[in-house]
Amino acid sequence: MRSYKSYILKFILGTEIFYFLCLVYGKFLSGSAAELHRELFAVAVPGFVWGSVSSIVWGAVLWGIFAGFFAWFINWMHNSSLIRK
Repeated sequence: MRSYKSYILKFILGTEIFYFLCLVYGKFLSGSAAELHRELFAVAVPGFVWGSVSSIVWGAVLWGIFAGFFAWFINWMHNSSLIRK
């Protein structure tokens, strides 16, 4: 059986790293790719305004919460499917 706490924390950390990499990537884009990237952020993070520090923090918190719930569910599915003798 996997540990809930360890798995959830690792999943949240991975999600936050990916979130900030997407922010950095979007910062250096230009043209239509930048417009698409920024529109996707607006869809993925309700209330997101590009370049606003509070929006960046809000997005990190929101994706952390989503990642925590998703990791808990995946871990629950894994642990409950193990055959016990």
